[in-house]
Amino acid sequence: MAVKAAKGLLALALAVMVAAGGARTGRAQCLATGESYQVGARGAVVMEAESGRLLFAQEAHKRLPMASTTKIMTALLTLEQPELDQEFIVDPEAIRVEGSSMGLAEGDTVTLRALAGGMLTASGNDAAGAAAVRIAGDAAAFAQLMNRRAGELGMANTHFVTPSGLDAEEHYSTAYDMALLGRAALQNPEFARMAASKRLSLTFGNPPYQRSLLNHNRLLSLFPEAIGIKTGFTKTAGRCLVSAARRDDVTLIVVTLGCGDDWNTHMALYQRYFPLLERRQLSPAGELLLPVTGGTAASVPLVQTEPPAMVALKGEASTITEAIFAPSFGYAPISEGDVVGRIVYYQDGRPVAESPLAAAATVPALPPPEKKGFGGWLQGIGKKIRDMG
Repeated sequence: MAVKAAKGLLALALAVMVAAGGARTGRAQCLATGESYQVGARGAVVMEAESGRLLFAQEAHKRLPMASTTKIMTALLTLEQPELDQEFIVDPEAIRVEGSSMGLAEGDTVTLRALAGGMLTASGNDAAGAAAVRIAGDAAAFAQLMNRRAGELGMANTHFVTPSGLDAEEHYSTAYDMALLGRAALQNPEFARMAASKRLSLTFGNPPYQRSLLNHNRLLSLFPEAIGIKTGFTKTAGRCLVSAARRDDVTLIVVTLGCGDDWNTHMALYQRYFPLLERRQLSPAGELLLPVTGGTAASVPLVQTEPPAMVALKGEASTITEAIFAPSFGYAPISEGDVVGRIVYYQDGRPVAESPLAAAATVPALPPPEKKGFGGWLQGIGKKIRDMG
């Protein structure tokens, strides 16, 4: 099978950057329908989580304070550390911080997992400070880790100074960048579990004991399809909310920065954009065959092991192309189920889905040819004599 030409495969994680490139994300625009639409926020976006496609943008790239939604990054970095359940005593200076708290006190024993839970439920500034010091030594060094990850995620208009999100000069982000961050965080299973929990049982203290912390994200109770992720508020930033919801295997991320009526605004945006979307199954344009060398068959059919799908606007005419990444032939024996390549689907040059390709049948190797020459001739005569006897 010939490998279809491609200038290079972009990782699916980069699809969001491509999607944003052609979108006008100025003052306010419904990118899904082209209609004029606006919400009461200083910055807002609606993003389809799988592809990173923007459906709505209002001052999407305007630099704004983001308050405790900062802890999405802090909690994500915390949950990516090794030995999440190793106990340690919190740094007393790190937990002396104003604002919301998970209830840490000097001398408390805690784990990084518990600190992440404290950030994502009670929005603990003490938890963020304790995690930053434990991981990086101090808040400034931890901010460097935050900014490094922001760069990796394409958060081009974001700069972190504090792990908690308390107001600080040069601590800012954008609605679009926070959607990128929320999208990445939801791909961490432990983050997703914690952010979706209305209440978490966490163990810490002196001595440690189990206690239950309530999630500040009221959307988890107000909107049944909500799955997280983080609230925020300071006097300077106003009310900030990064949320996600899932319906019919479609996940949307909504971000509002500086929105006084954020709960109702998010619910209204979900109700507006979920009905516009559908999931479409993707399949190759024709039969896929891999030529086989040295086998009992000249080729083997290939099948997708994970039937891919993409989220699209209902009624949207989209041109889907595909690229096959596999060797030009395979060597027998090949067993049914052997993964030999992958197929990637593109929409307008943007990768939207992919699947491994596996052999749909077994192709045994040909038996070795009989030996030739005098030795082979003697073996043949011997066989004939035995057959005559």
